[in-house]
Amino acid sequence: MRSLRLVVSLIALALTVACGGGYSSPTQPSPTPSPTPSPGVPPAGPSSSITIPVGASALGRGAFNPADLNVAAGTTVTWINNDTVAHTSTSDALGWSSGIVAPGGQFSFAFPAAGTFSYHCAIHPGMVGTVVVR
Repeated sequence: MRSLRLVVSLIALALTVACGGGYSSPTQPSPTPSPTPSPGVPPAGPSSSITIPVGASALGRGAFNPADLNVAAGTTVTWINNDTVAHTSTSDALGWSSGIVAPGGQFSFAFPAAGTFSYHCAIHPGMVGTVVVR
């Protein structure tokens, strides 16, 4: 009987400790996480956009609107595909490649330094445009 009481007392003590036993330790506020951008959302800062209209593959230089975009260094440019077929935004030199941008999709790229950047659609090479960064 004595052993049974000892076992019951030990179990009760273990449960009291595990459940906090009525003791409340001071809590410290948890740090607020800094916001992170959602996928596909351009970072904050200067931004500009280029749209790809319906029927863009037949528009040549008019396939990206505007065909020539002038922006300040540090601007994020977002290509928005309003067409019914997929396109890309691909730098003519080393720079960027959007991969496939589905209808309704978009692609963003930040231009950190000045220069003239020609690009095209890798699927429809006649689609061309230029971003001039000053």
